[in-house]
Amino acid sequence: MEIDDWDYDAAYQSIAASGSPQELKTRRIACQKALLNQLHVIPIEEWMVHVNTMHDAVARRAVTLSEAQMIEAGYGPPPCAYSFIVFGSAGREESTLWSDQDNGLIIEGEPEEAKKLYFEEFGSVLSAMLEQAGYEKCEGKVMCSETLWCKTLQEWKEQLASWSSTLEWEPIRYLIISSDMRHIAGDQELSKSWLDYFHEGFQSNDKLLAAVLRNTVRHKATLNLLGQVLTERFGDNAGGFDVKYGLYIPLVNGVRYFSLQNGIRETSTLKRLKSLSDEYHHLPEGVHKAFLTALSMRSSTPFTEQDGLLTGSDYASENELKSRQLMSDLRKSLLLVRRIHRILQRQLRLAERRQL
Repeated sequence: MEIDDWDYDAAYQSIAASGSPQELKTRRIACQKALLNQLHVIPIEEWMVHVNTMHDAVARRAVTLSEAQMIEAGYGPPPCAYSFIVFGSAGREESTLWSDQDNGLIIEGEPEEAKKLYFEEFGSVLSAMLEQAGYEKCEGKVMCSETLWCKTLQEWKEQLASWSSTLEWEPIRYLIISSDMRHIAGDQELSKSWLDYFHEGFQSNDKLLAAVLRNTVRHKATLNLLGQVLTERFGDNAGGFDVKYGLYIPLVNGVRYFSLQNGIRETSTLKRLKSLSDEYHHLPEGVHKAFLTALSMRSSTPFTEQDGLLTGSDYASENELKSRQLMSDLRKSLLLVRRIHRILQRQLRLAERRQL
């Protein structure tokens, strides 16, 4: 199935007709080719919407195929309603063409042994199905095949409450991961109930917000004292710039914190920024443009192709950085990252004084 021109709609629609994991992978690759042809042709915001719409379609079809595989294997249909959810860049609708898995399951009703066994197997089948379709398993094991991310709604509420009350680094990290949750397939009411409970935990909870803020200020702008962009000195990426952790993640983290602080439920960084621009007036001007620079650079980093699938490096190459326009945009964006980091540091100092 070859697509030479901009025929995203046809490629996208074909995904829903996939009858096997291999066919799902083939149709995803066809869609991916159409998207690559348009990377620098259409605006990056529009391009990202198409990329993430494709990923959502693949995930939904994988859910359907996994249910069928469970029936064929003798497990029968799902014993109750469930919701398939995503986190990370998928939750924020910011996945690249080579993003890995970050997902989970919310299961209806009370915990029961038979139900637990069914969804443990289903989670494993679904995660394996997505891997066959080209989505590498998450190194941090944020996947529906893992007990930590596959629970009944009640178990999820207990887990979220535990993470919110512990206020230590690891539980708060899990809570931050959870804050990007987005519904993909299954019973949407389960996802809504999950989100309602999650956001209730942040209402008038200054200690929890301060704990999230401590995690958030970890990533600083990669500029030296003279305001020059810091590049890698050694290794395979020497001379290059770490787009993911140098620019993209600091912006994501800062905008996420301000959103949680202000009760904003959006998960997309661009949608969070839109809500913040209407309700919150302490963000520096130009953050929207800086984030578009981050998205564009992240989607344009060098990649390798194997069996039709892509693997990205997360680094802008030394050669790319020779572009004066790119370096100018990058430096302006990193100056904004530094300003946001200073705002967050001030807020953290104030929060810690209040808790003394």
